Amino acid sequence: MSHRGTVEKRTTKSYPFFRNRLVNMVVNRIMKTEKKSLAYQILYRAVNKIQQKTETYPLLVLRQAICRVTPNIGVKRRNKKGLKRKVPIEIGSKQGRELAIRWLLEASQKRPGRNMAFKLSSELVDAAKGSGGAIRKKEATHRMAEANRALAHFR
Repeated sequence: MSHRGTVEKRTTKSYPFFRNRLVNMVVNRIMKTEKKSLAYQILYRAVNKIQQKTETYPLLVLRQAICRVTPNIGVKRRNKKGLKRKVPIEIGSKQGRELAIRWLLEASQKRPGRNMAFKLSSELVDAAKGSGGAIRKKEATHRMAEANRALAHFR
């Protein structure tokens, strides 16, 4: 008898300090070479800077930034008859959130600045306002998907 499809999906645990899974997802994406405590320190410093800049609840800014950066549609490369085409596809909510977190962290790493916490806080505040590198990446992806809308039948 096959056990295929009977395994339960794992859910990410929430961190007890903020009680938020989104924070855990961001920390796991920040983490490099298995240094989770350093990733938490970076996020805590960024959260403190956000609170100083905006004087609002910092997790609200984080959630708003991720919502603004989350893409609805993306492109995937398909190889048909020897030609590589970029075909527009719809993106689910979980995959979109993961892309948004990745884009926010990449944009914050490219920013000029002193340390990662300062750059991350600046990028999150800018994304919550509707500007910044991650927002530009989302808009570029949407433009590319709209330009290749004629190829949607290649899915």
